[in-house]
Amino acid sequence: MKKLSVLSLALIFMLSALTSVPASAAAAAAPKTTIYVDKDNHSYIPLRFLNGFAGIQAGVGGQTGKQITVSRDGNSVVLASGQTAASVNGKSVTLSERPFSSNGTTYVPLSLISQTLGIQLAWSKTAASLTLAAGDDTATLPVLSGALISAGSPAVVSSKHTYKVGGRSFTVQMVTVSLLHPALKLDVVLAGNTIGRTEALGSIAKRSGAVAAINGTYFNAYTDGAYKVPYGYIISGGKMLKNSPADKRTVFAYDNNLLAELIPGSEFMDHFNSGAVTGAIQAGPRLLIDGKVALNVAGEGFRDPKILTGGGSRSALGLTKDHKLILLTSGGATIPQLAHIMKQAGAYQAMNLDGGASSGLYYGGKYLTTPGRLISNALVVKTR
Repeated sequence: MKKLSVLSLALIFMLSALTSVPASAAAAAAPKTTIYVDKDNHSYIPLRFLNGFAGIQAGVGGQTGKQITVSRDGNSVVLASGQTAASVNGKSVTLSERPFSSNGTTYVPLSLISQTLGIQLAWSKTAASLTLAAGDDTATLPVLSGALISAGSPAVVSSKHTYKVGGRSFTVQMVTVSLLHPALKLDVVLAGNTIGRTEALGSIAKRSGAVAAINGTYFNAYTDGAYKVPYGYIISGGKMLKNSPADKRTVFAYDNNLLAELIPGSEFMDHFNSGAVTGAIQAGPRLLIDGKVALNVAGEGFRDPKILTGGGSRSALGLTKDHKLILLTSGGATIPQLAHIMKQAGAYQAMNLDGGASSGLYYGGKYLTTPGRLISNALVVKTR
């Protein structure tokens, strides 16, 4: 990561939809807390985030009820929504970036605030996020570029595609999830809400009130016993449901703001212990890093020929540059073929999930891909 004085980002929104789920309750949901970069590369931060961060006092008031004041350690900025006139430590200045309000949230110019109040900024290309640090406080926020997400736009859409890899055609089912949509929620759900049980993916989705769901971690599907242990870390609601010490396989993790990342298993506990993980599932192997095919199957600890060289039904998830989550199923693909499929599907980061008979994708009350067995756990998508 590197320090930024001015944000200059160009993120491309990629979405091909056949059907959509309307966000009927979205108007009541608060927008996600994001750094917003407009079409002129001006960067803004929500005023409500600043209030209380690193001792900052921020609010709207004054005689007109529209004066915006942000202060810390004797430094202050006074602005007004839509106005270029401002005051920095009592001196009048003219802004090139005007504060504004949208969907009940007031946004103020990030560069002005960070420089005046001594907030350091560090950009992560891989996560499309910005880390803010001041005093002993740090926070990492997703960066949204181009246009703010409308509460009335679809939060979850499904599509069907055919991709060519090495002369072969693969028809895939895909669900694309707008993680920064105000109505969107994620959860990781155990079969029967208990470690070791199994349940139909559709049943997990329906009792969770899910719009969409995909199968999650590997598990011992072939034991004759009733207890079928899942493999890998499983986190839900910030709680560790299944530990997996020293496991090197890739982990999909997200925080309470739905900033999602793919994390090497060897680094996961540092993230979890920092309190930054709300939900997570571990599977792997990693397929893409920063838009490029990046496979280290043996290095992640895989020994099964079904993963090393075999083809079969596959489930995968990916993240786009603009904070979309791609859930995808494909038949008959090897792991390298799946990596190229995810790249063509628009993923910037991607990983494999449990596959074979476990592979399943649920959307809008029905299966897009029907699993061939009961599963251990699932990643579910909900709208408020």
